[in-house]
Amino acid sequence: QGLYSSVVCPGLVMSNMTYRILPVFLWTLLMPIMWLVSGSAAVFVKAPLGSLCCSSQVWLFKQKPEYLDSLVKYHSCTSGLGKCYVEPRKMDVDEDIAEKLYQKLLELEEQ
Repeated sequence: QGLYSSVVCPGLVMSNMTYRILPVFLWTLLMPIMWLVSGSAAVFVKAPLGSLCCSSQVWLFKQKPEYLDSLVKYHSCTSGLGKCYVEPRKMDVDEDIAEKLYQKLLELEEQ
């Protein structure tokens, strides 16, 4: 029917919503560690506004969906030098099981 679905990981974005996940004192302890790790990790701690990085959602929106692999998860990444990119990673999904699930969903839709 012309509908496509893709899985994306937006990366780690620090915002005021993030702070509600854990108590404030834990964030106070974790933030220095997160900034140290961000320099060497592919998933970089990004600012929610003013960041030059394009997230995987924006990248995905610009792609032709019929050419994307449905068994891939697209990750927003940033190098230690601040270069943003999207990294496709194959999901650990058995293609036969995925096809059976899809067929079952079509059957349920008809009911």
